[in-house]
Amino acid sequence: MTEFLSLFTQFNCFSTGVRLLLSAVLGGLIGIERSRHGRAAGLRTHVLVCIGACMTSMMSLYVYYRLEVPGDVVRISAQVISGIGFLGAGTILIRHSSVVTGLTTAAGIWCTGAIGVALGYGFYEGALICAVIAILTNTVLSTLEKTKKHQEYYYVELTEAAFTTDAVQAIRGHLPEVTAVNITSAKSGLPGAIGLRVFLNREKSQEEYLSLFRNLSGVSFVITE
Repeated sequence: MTEFLSLFTQFNCFSTGVRLLLSAVLGGLIGIERSRHGRAAGLRTHVLVCIGACMTSMMSLYVYYRLEVPGDVVRISAQVISGIGFLGAGTILIRHSSVVTGLTTAAGIWCTGAIGVALGYGFYEGALICAVIAILTNTVLSTLEKTKKHQEYYYVELTEAAFTTDAVQAIRGHLPEVTAVNITSAKSGLPGAIGLRVFLNREKSQEEYLSLFRNLSGVSFVITE
């Protein structure tokens, strides 16, 4: 039994495969939750971040143990964590000139990278515990927050301004709980695109609202806090 467990802690082909597979699984579990909320950084982004961070840690170990190059084995991984911070910053948007959205996704990407680094060094226990806590944070605490928040804001981006009238009429017609629909510039910056800010008093689940908005003609993407 001891010899079998040592396969996971030693730096070999078996442990390399296990660490990368666990990175894909744990990163994917966090990414699935973000995808369900319509975030741009979803399943694939979190999986790639986690396995990339894991691979970076293992590269440090490979250079140190196999190539016997002296140096600090955590230096490369430290740079990866800093770099992931810039990736997370790309998911943060500012709305109403003061309210920030996307912080949870950015923090999730950074946390996913840390999980990958831990797996790369063979710190399985810490990575698994961190992943469980991260998933619970995004699900359980999100539910608790929703029970206190009656008003919600959705951003709906249309590929062309020509879809604006029909989209507004459809939103007003299907959702009497909508309090305001404001037309704004497109967050994507794509030529011809237009954005809608939809304010409503929540009566349905977030998934139902996201599904309804995505089914409107000309919608390219939908995000919400």
